[in-house]
Amino acid sequence: MIYLDSAATSLLKPPSVVQAVSAAIGQMASSSRGAYASALDAARLVYETRVMLAELFQCPQAEQVAFTANSTMALNTAIKGLLRPGDHVITTALEHNSVLRPLYEVAEQGVELTIVPSDGAGNISYQALAAAVRPATRAVVCTHASNLTGNLVDLERVGAVCRERGLHFILDAAQTAGVFPIDMERDHIAVVCFTGHKSLFGPQGTGGLCVRKGIALEPLITGGSGIQTFSHKHPQQMPARLEAGTLNGHGLAGLHAGLCYIKEIGLDSIRGRQAELLQRFYAGVQNLPGVKIYGDFSTWNRAAILSLNIGAEDSGIVSDRLSCDYDICTRSGGHCAPLMHEALGTVSQGAVRFSFSHFNTAAEIDQAIAAVKALAEE
Repeated sequence: MIYLDSAATSLLKPPSVVQAVSAAIGQMASSSRGAYASALDAARLVYETRVMLAELFQCPQAEQVAFTANSTMALNTAIKGLLRPGDHVITTALEHNSVLRPLYEVAEQGVELTIVPSDGAGNISYQALAAAVRPATRAVVCTHASNLTGNLVDLERVGAVCRERGLHFILDAAQTAGVFPIDMERDHIAVVCFTGHKSLFGPQGTGGLCVRKGIALEPLITGGSGIQTFSHKHPQQMPARLEAGTLNGHGLAGLHAGLCYIKEIGLDSIRGRQAELLQRFYAGVQNLPGVKIYGDFSTWNRAAILSLNIGAEDSGIVSDRLSCDYDICTRSGGHCAPLMHEALGTVSQGAVRFSFSHFNTAAEIDQAIAAVKALAEE
């Protein structure tokens, strides 16, 4: 099997992650739910994971990292915990439904929503984003990289607008955390929402948000916290404020191992290897007859994602052929990115997405090129 769907989940993981999860299942008790050895060990590991994530996102306080089940839950927590009727919020056409649907919900409750459009290459206008700011604007919510085209959003430019206008910047880092540097301080990011199961190499069911000190998000859910048991209200201090119920400790053990691996290998090395593989694939398919590639490839400062179509063939059929005939795993359809497909003109056809891990090999890329070529020539 050739796995080229890492934008969906990191099936290709360091062995240390598998080992960490396996060990945790047999040894880990509940963090913050006891003072005996296995519970204290769990608490220490959870805290160490917070520290590593705070370092990754350049957040000074580890207690500002709160864990959730995934980036979708983190984004819901940030959006619904911050915005109130009468506020105005800005987002972009690049967004995943994890951003769009919560925003549509708060819009129904009285929040005004502006969506900055995308051009045909999948890029936004930063001038248009700045021009969309109003007196009632409270936040900008956007992705760091499109999960369909791989195009990056310039965090410095968005952050500069937010700093100048006094806005909260909520970042969806699902496709970039663990690959691209993210600096909350430099780029005036109020909340980084991340998932553990993509480029952080953690298990599914892990994720969270890193919240700048002084920003009080209302919790999405409340309940058991392990502290302040007799209070009628959920604890207000971070991270307990945004964490109700028992954490996925076994998953966080795997996430911790993934973060250790990233720290050992280095973001630059991981990103560089992914760029090499992406460039190799792009060079092999860009001139094939009938193949249309989506996104802006005038720069290699982008996520390791390439989406394409072959003629007028439905993307689902092409993806199935790649799987059944060549044992190559890709993602087809709408990718939970409806506005991006509208901008690209691929609503009815969808697109076949190839996304690369630094664990992939050049030989695998060449086999994928050969498969696309064979399908295009039929």
